[in-house]
Amino acid sequence: MTCDVILGNATLVLPGEVVTGALRVVAGRIAAIDTGAGVPAGAIDCGGDMVMPGLIELHTDNLERHIRPRPNVDWPHATAILAHDGELASTGITTVFDAMRVGSIPSGKRQYEPYARQLASELLQLLDLGVLRISHYLHLRAEICSETLAAEMAAFGPEDRVRIVSLMDHTPGARQFRDIGKLRQYVQGKYGFSDAEFDIHVAELRALRARHGDRHEATALAEAQRFGAVLASHDDTTAGQVVASQGHGVRLAEFPTTIEAAAACHDTGIAVMMGAPNLIRGGSHSGNVAARDLADAGLLDILSSDYVPSALLSGALMLGDLWGDPARGIACVTAAPADAAGLPDRGRLQIGARADLIRVQRVAGTGAVRGVWVAGRRVA
Repeated sequence: MTCDVILGNATLVLPGEVVTGALRVVAGRIAAIDTGAGVPAGAIDCGGDMVMPGLIELHTDNLERHIRPRPNVDWPHATAILAHDGELASTGITTVFDAMRVGSIPSGKRQYEPYARQLASELLQLLDLGVLRISHYLHLRAEICSETLAAEMAAFGPEDRVRIVSLMDHTPGARQFRDIGKLRQYVQGKYGFSDAEFDIHVAELRALRARHGDRHEATALAEAQRFGAVLASHDDTTAGQVVASQGHGVRLAEFPTTIEAAAACHDTGIAVMMGAPNLIRGGSHSGNVAARDLADAGLLDILSSDYVPSALLSGALMLGDLWGDPARGIACVTAAPADAAGLPDRGRLQIGARADLIRVQRVAGTGAVRGVWVAGRRVA
């Protein structure tokens, strides 16, 4: 159930501007926005705290972290989903696109099995029961360099809330890991491979790409169209790759690895998304382009928390400070991802919009979440 609420004496982050005012919610929608520092009768006095749209997360691996908290530990999925949902709500995320890998390698040196269909069914069941706090959609990460992509994607349908499909090509020597040395450092550090085992791993992945890559890419494109999902590219590195993405109908570029690719995305009307951890840490853990450099060049449109949910709010506030424009920074985690994902009912404080709201107090250069409402109902 929704409850009517009034938030007064708030720093309202409106489209393109920040004003002091009050916001009224009726029946889960924003019904009125007024300026001025007064506190209307019955309102919550926000004491000057920021009130902004709920954050929209398009790509997070956080659910995978909850179901696999340690190597070879498969945590009970309902418990994991509820914990993930609560964690995101506590950080101000009110809409999430849960990233799930489709495309597995049951054989080879580093084996991994399918999991997405079962996990998605469990998540959707909890959503239907009304026990989740925030809005959940699915983001299928289509692993081109795999063995089982076609069968795994065929198990999903338009009824499964699949709203994003991303084309993930992790072939060694290309895109994210075009630097084999960085890939070696990552894989050996994570899995403990010897030099010989790493070389076998690389050879197996390259053979998979040669054997299945083109067919898997075509499958992912067709399935995205069947789902009615937005198509995303991943780790574009060259202008040529961006041109290919445009030809596929890609609308969102996840984590381009070079300024060249990000600039080409802007030239072709593809929104650029970068990781908030990259921005906050001052660089990419994979040695690719820094999000700060793209922000300085005007080539950054959307932030993703990627693997640290709390980074989404911190990164948006950091961008607002960097640009001297808080509304622009917040738009990178609200209006811009809403537009990219085709969700016109949220992401902005405006009359008639869905009342996904967060109250934030600025603290030590970041923000403390002091209240979260989803469709007018307080959830944190």
